Amino acid sequence: MLTLAILGFLHDEPLHGYQLKALITGLTGHVRPVSDGALYPAITRLEKAGLLLRRTEPGTGAAPRQVLELTAEGRAELERRLAEPTEVEISDQIRFFTVATFLDRLADPARQAAVLGRRLAFLEAPSSFFYDADGLPVTAEREPNPFRRGILLVARASGAAERAWLAETIAELEGELEGHPKREPECEPET
Repeated sequence: MLTLAILGFLHDEPLHGYQLKALITGLTGHVRPVSDGALYPAITRLEKAGLLLRRTEPGTGAAPRQVLELTAEGRAELERRLAEPTEVEISDQIRFFTVATFLDRLADPARQAAVLGRRLAFLEAPSSFFYDADGLPVTAEREPNPFRRGILLVARASGAAERAWLAETIAELEGELEGHPKREPECEPET
């Protein structure tokens, strides 16, 4: 997901390495922190693959700064990764949220809807964190352990909210394909 985050954040504008790290940390740092030991080798690999360029510009202090920007090949790779996420990128919530963060960079609403449809299909398949001796998913109603029951209830609520969002967004994207204007999201009034 680090590669996708790098390509996604560099899509809009060139960034310094520390700016890129701050954006990635904001996206996944609470769950999966990014270290310099992971970020900078990933940047070097992407540079060697021709997906990004690194240039030096004067810094605000004495040291020059490294600026990173996508190449045309990097933009094409970002689009490919967004249009064809792997199964784990669909099934793992954090990885899927990283894909969804940059899905607007995929210009085709039909392809966006297809990715969201894959996630929705995954969420609609019966599953659980816990299974009984017969291999059947355990529901919150059947779980005597209050801690496991809590996990199941939270997952159910979260899954219901995500399924509703996915269905609504897919309908909006399909409406765009049929020539209907995109509906503006409803915002909560500021207090």
